[in-house]
Amino acid sequence: MNGVIIQYFHWYHSGNLWNEFAEKTEFLKNLGFTAAWLPPANKCSLGKEGRGYDVYDLYDLGEFDQKDGIPTRYGTKEEYINAINKAHEAGISVYADIVLNHRMGGDEEEKITVHGVNEENRNETITHPMEVSACTKFTYPARQGKYSDFIWDYHCFSGIDSVKKDGEKMKGVFKIHNEYGTEWTDAVSHQFGNFDYLMGADVEYRNPHVVQEMKNWIKWYFDTTKVDGIRLDALKHLSSDFLKEWITYIKKELNPDCYVLGEFWKDEAEKISYFSDKMDDLISCFDAPLHYNFFTASKDGKDYDLTQILKGSFLEKKPVFSVSFVENHDTQKLQSLESAVKDWFKPLAYAIILLSEDAYPCVFYPDLFGAEYTDVKDGEEIKIVMPKIEVLPPLLQARRQFAHGEQVNYFDHANCIAWVRKGNQENPGCIVIISNSDEGFKEIDLGPENAHSKYIDFLKQRNHEIVTDENGKATFWVNSGSVSVWVKA
Repeated sequence: MNGVIIQYFHWYHSGNLWNEFAEKTEFLKNLGFTAAWLPPANKCSLGKEGRGYDVYDLYDLGEFDQKDGIPTRYGTKEEYINAINKAHEAGISVYADIVLNHRMGGDEEEKITVHGVNEENRNETITHPMEVSACTKFTYPARQGKYSDFIWDYHCFSGIDSVKKDGEKMKGVFKIHNEYGTEWTDAVSHQFGNFDYLMGADVEYRNPHVVQEMKNWIKWYFDTTKVDGIRLDALKHLSSDFLKEWITYIKKELNPDCYVLGEFWKDEAEKISYFSDKMDDLISCFDAPLHYNFFTASKDGKDYDLTQILKGSFLEKKPVFSVSFVENHDTQKLQSLESAVKDWFKPLAYAIILLSEDAYPCVFYPDLFGAEYTDVKDGEEIKIVMPKIEVLPPLLQARRQFAHGEQVNYFDHANCIAWVRKGNQENPGCIVIISNSDEGFKEIDLGPENAHSKYIDFLKQRNHEIVTDENGKATFWVNSGSVSVWVKA
């Protein structure tokens, strides 16, 4: 099946997302989407301002009056569960966004011992051990022990970014001293010496009580929401030992078919592959290197060699475990990893991920629906308009109808590449051709079985017919900086 995911949110999403999604499920099904990745449903430390990544209480999905109200930014628990049910009625799987790395917005301060570390090299100690107070106790008073009476305190955390010493606030990265030692776990990315610490109160997965609580919680989450899979945030910062144990528990005890997709953000496919191998292929990963290829290609224009567009991608290395995307909530304009693919190139990038044989593509909400938002950067308010990609619905339809069967690549010109999908017994194939410079063409041999066949551009970028000769050969064309998908008339 030609599965395709929609990331049904962006960073600046406003309005009740759960209700909006519930109303759009039939529309999404008709476009060919088979799965939807929804943002984190948990209560945030910033209340309705939070996007779900500033986790306060994983058991509060918009049910308890905590952090300025009952609903989250996206709606209430009832609305969330209704949205998932609507997706299931439409035959769409739902992937829940899960943040395992940290907690924020603690309820009480505790006296703890910490030492400061160099933010550029977290293995380097820059202060003596010191007694401080920090917000490391989470008691969830409004929930009153419903679903779980587990109290999070400093034994459950390995680091923190804000402490008080002698009444004075201190900011930085502080290693918490607990019974698991005064060093970070080594089972994480070695960026900045050790990348265990990211933000907030960093969860200590060497604590067996924490591991058990997270198993209890994910069982409750699956039982409560009936989601089909999970997207895991910030995996560079998590203990791979814990992750492997936790995902194995999910697959063995809860749901063997649970789809697990990870954000292991690296621009080198070798590092993602190394992580994937270490996880015993229990987990698929986003293809950040391919996104950066698209970003570079969109900036460089005709100077970019299109024959290299898949080079160094995770798709090239481990296609079965890769998820391809053009853009997401972290790379969109004004965000932390800003690397927005230029609008002119997006149809080409989407053609590559939607019509290639091995890709499991993920479409970004604003590229389908458009988006407008404002934010402040360097003290200046900036307005961003993201136009919808007009050719996206027909590309999705082409994926459903024509992108089947074996793929034959014609990656033989720096400014114009093509590939043929041969089709199968149920579905005809197609010829995809893209150019990042002038009008381009490719001579393609489709074999004698396609002799004297007429072809039209399904995307209507070109309005003439192409007819193959007695051997099934023809020259297929594409407009300047464009994509065409040629199918039998």
